[in-house]
This record gives sequence, C-alpha cells and structure tokens, in this order.
Amino acid sequence: MLNDTLFKDRNEAGERLADQFSAHSKKYDLVLAIPRGGLPLGAIIAKRLHLPLDVVLVKKIGARHNKEYAIGALSIKGRILEPQAADSDPEYIESETERIRKLLKERDNKYHQKRKRQEVKHKKIILVDDGIATGSTMLATVDLLHKEGADQIILAIPVAPSSAVRKLMSSPNIDKVVCLHQPRHFYAIGQFYRDFGQISDEQAIAILESAELVT
Repeated sequence: MLNDTLFKDRNEAGERLADQFSAHSKKYDLVLAIPRGGLPLGAIIAKRLHLPLDVVLVKKIGARHNKEYAIGALSIKGRILEPQAADSDPEYIESETERIRKLLKERDNKYHQKRKRQEVKHKKIILVDDGIATGSTMLATVDLLHKEGADQIILAIPVAPSSAVRKLMSSPNIDKVVCLHQPRHFYAIGQFYRDFGQISDEQAIAILESAELVT
C-alpha cells in the first residue's frame, strides 16, 4: 500500500535527499556511499552538488562462535573493537582482521580500477545509504572515518526508525543526520521502496565509474 514514506526507487530517494543539500553544497568536500545500495543515491547527490563521489567499505568482525554478533569493524585503513571484544581470543581477532582486510582490499581494487580512491582526511563528508535499520553498522563506519581524519560527517538517509536516528545523533563523531522519514512501524528498509531490487557489485561499480570526476 502506497503512503508518504514510500519511494518509487533509490533514484527518487536520492533526488529527494539531494533537495536537502542543494543550498549548502559549498559546505562539503566529498560524498561517500555505502555499497551497494547507497551508490545510486550518492551519485545523484554528488552530481547535484558538484562533489566527488566514492565508496566507503566497512565490514564487521564477528565473534568466533556467532559471526552475526559484531565485536568490531574494519575499513581499509582502520579498525575499531567493541568492549565485548575483550572476551575474545586476541589471536582470533588478529586472524579475522587479516582475513577481512584482505577481502576489503580485493573489493576496494574492484571499485577503484578506473578511479583513484578519495582521501577522507580533513574532508567534510556526506555519508549516504539507502536506509538504516539499527544504525550499528553506520556507527562503525562513522567511527572509522573519524579515525581516518574526517573533519565533519553528515549522514544522508531516506528512511530509518526513530530509535536508530537517536542512536546516530548521540554519536560525537556525527555532525548532522538528514533523514527524510522516521516511520512509526519499521520492519525492513525495503518496505518503503516500490522497487528495492538488489544491486550487484558490477552495477555499483558502473555507477561509480560513470559519476562525474570532480577535482
């Protein structure tokens, strides 16, 4: 059933998010999208604001006996460990770090075959995804970007439950959260899109490579 929180697709969500930034483009240096679903939105915002576009690759470190239970997160350059990681074997954490970082580097190379990876140090960043459910992965992403030296991080998301938005707004590393809708009944991000088809790495890479090169 259609309602005012339903987007036709990711492109429409991106256009509506971009409307929130049009008058303030000079305040920002870079748009980062979380692949794969965040790239169509990020590309639209970057084009509208004449900003460079890139992806941010982050993967959680799962506990030894429950991979879905996050004890930390990794980016290409950084790592953060949650307090619960203290209960894990240090050798396991190091071996998982090595394994996951290898996967991230392989994926990073795929995304940057034709485009140089953008540096985040001293940059004012708009960080984009197609929606947020709990906010935990986004918080880890933000913390890693902050660790890599980002000056300012503004989140741009079409839809998220109010509990997740409150969690994000409480982070000292997030300067602003732009969220178009905070529906009362939230079950999954896809329920707010008429078309929420999965995006492959190949499609995401094509979106990134077709984005305007801005220097």
